[in-house]
Amino acid sequence: MKIAIEGQRLQREKKHGMDMVALELINYIQKLDKENEYVVFVKPDVDKTVLKDTENVKIVELDGGPYPIWEQSALPKAAKKEGCHLLHCTSNTAPINPGMPLVVTLHDIIYMESHPLLKKSGTWYQKFGNMYRRFVVPRVIKKSDKIITVSKFEKNRIKEFFHFPENDNRLVAVYNGVSEHFRKINDQKELDRVKKLYNLPDKFLFFLGNTDPKKNTPGTLKAFSDYLLQTNDEDMYLVMLDYEENELKKVLADIGDPSLIERIHLTGYVINTDLPAIYNQCQIFLYPSLRESFGIPMLEAMRCGVAVITSNTSSMPEITGGEAAYIVDPFKPEEITEGIIRLMKDETLRNDLIEKGFKQSQKFSWENMAKDVLGLYEEVYKNHYR
Repeated sequence: MKIAIEGQRLQREKKHGMDMVALELINYIQKLDKENEYVVFVKPDVDKTVLKDTENVKIVELDGGPYPIWEQSALPKAAKKEGCHLLHCTSNTAPINPGMPLVVTLHDIIYMESHPLLKKSGTWYQKFGNMYRRFVVPRVIKKSDKIITVSKFEKNRIKEFFHFPENDNRLVAVYNGVSEHFRKINDQKELDRVKKLYNLPDKFLFFLGNTDPKKNTPGTLKAFSDYLLQTNDEDMYLVMLDYEENELKKVLADIGDPSLIERIHLTGYVINTDLPAIYNQCQIFLYPSLRESFGIPMLEAMRCGVAVITSNTSSMPEITGGEAAYIVDPFKPEEITEGIIRLMKDETLRNDLIEKGFKQSQKFSWENMAKDVLGLYEEVYKNHYR
């Protein structure tokens, strides 16, 4: 069996959620499967070292213009030229006419939904991407042999939204994992190195907010503002990654607290291998998203021994087991504030969540994810070629 895997964005410098999932899948395929052949198609970019050829895994740099053209035209042609038996597209979309059996990872269908708080903002790039997905995904679903999603919640959401028949077994939930470098760090030199590199404050809350409306950045900033007002905690800061200062000022103006910028530390982009040392040094990890299909950062923080505040919506209660994090209504900033105050004051509660969080995070692994996906490849291959 020869499998084509789409890894279009994997050579870009700034990798994010879906990129890391695809990267971990490929890494574990290289460890686990020595029998089948793989061709991973990437778009040429700056990070040439992220993937290496192995005996049965070939990395192919594929030009082909902007992403829609690359995906719809260049990718299926290249996969066919390589003699592949099936194509796995890893990032929510796929060619409408793949020319071979198709497996697609549909991380979520947030872009198909109409909640006003999720649609009213976002960058032009995000809006264009959502328009493209809204056009492509319904058509791709009809062509797919297997559709992988990342939680039971998202599986049910997709099934309901696209009206899957009860006897349609193409849709499968396969949990994501947690990378091994996310762990409790006892090496003070490593902690100090990262603290100095990103100029981290001594005492901080950690929030992976961005301009995507689902991340609830305005609500989280309002909660932090209210925390400072109610507690007079003069030493506490909020650390955010890869967020533009001008965008931050707009959000702070909207919530009525422009001066809060003095208590927010923007690190710029942080490479994935430095993230564990930031988790290890924060007081609490904030993840009060409005909507998530999985939520890998929650598990990363738990593995690093940090208490997590997250939401009672979508997949987050499922992934946290309902008890391994402090659960809030993300549409009510006052509940986020209350959670911060409680965890900062109640050491017993915080330590209980840390212990439960670590145990919960142990249930998820990239190796198990890769084994499940390999089983789906075999199933699709047998259905078409045997």
